[in-house]
Amino acid sequence: MATVISLLNHKGGVGKTTSTINIGAGMVELGKRVMLIDLDPQANLTVSLGIPRQKYSIYESLRGESELVPYQVKDGFDVVISTLDLSGAEMELINEAGREFILRELLAPVMEEYDYIIIDCPPSLGLLTLNALTSSQYVLIPLQTEFLALQGVAKIKQVIDKVRFRLNKSLQIGGVIATMYDNRKILNRDVVETIKKYFGDKVFETMIRDNVALAEAPAQRKDIFEYNKNSSGAEDYLALCKELITRTEQVSV
Repeated sequence: MATVISLLNHKGGVGKTTSTINIGAGMVELGKRVMLIDLDPQANLTVSLGIPRQKYSIYESLRGESELVPYQVKDGFDVVISTLDLSGAEMELINEAGREFILRELLAPVMEEYDYIIIDCPPSLGLLTLNALTSSQYVLIPLQTEFLALQGVAKIKQVIDKVRFRLNKSLQIGGVIATMYDNRKILNRDVVETIKKYFGDKVFETMIRDNVALAEAPAQRKDIFEYNKNSSGAEDYLALCKELITRTEQVSV
């Protein structure tokens, strides 16, 4: 049975899509079967992996025109793609009964096929994000280690608490990921300390260091392990995946 994880932050540029791709790829490196869902109308995840336009995307699935149709990136690593069409989905689904549970129903038939299903949420707190949270057991919050990244964190936590109370009792914060970290910068170290005061042991020990290879990999339409498996980015995401597996599997035992 798959563990479903959403990556959420309504602030852009914090490494959310990069983390979704490379946590997924890292899990595959560790022998897990993974499906990513690109739930962002900007389709950055789909573009970053060089996936060509498909007949069916998450948009058609949410509209009830198809089941989930994953694209196989490599063995054990599938992606449900997004397109710009998804930007109209929130308005189109607004009058649907049970609209918050559409994605959960779509996932039900494939839960046994994967170890992890990881959802890249849009940078907003609308209906698409609500569907992701209603479908997930865990939320991961990537936070850039800069002062402005701290703004709005309370709002994210408030939304998660509200979804847990009203729609999904099993939802919990799986962890906070410090991204773009540079140990030489006092500001970065201070922000991490602030995050730890707020979230406690929810903050992952592994921090994603600022690494040019992580920015270069999408331009080559590759995950970090394909692009440069010896980079600090690959090292950090593999360590993060091991930590995440320990957290999720301890809970499920």
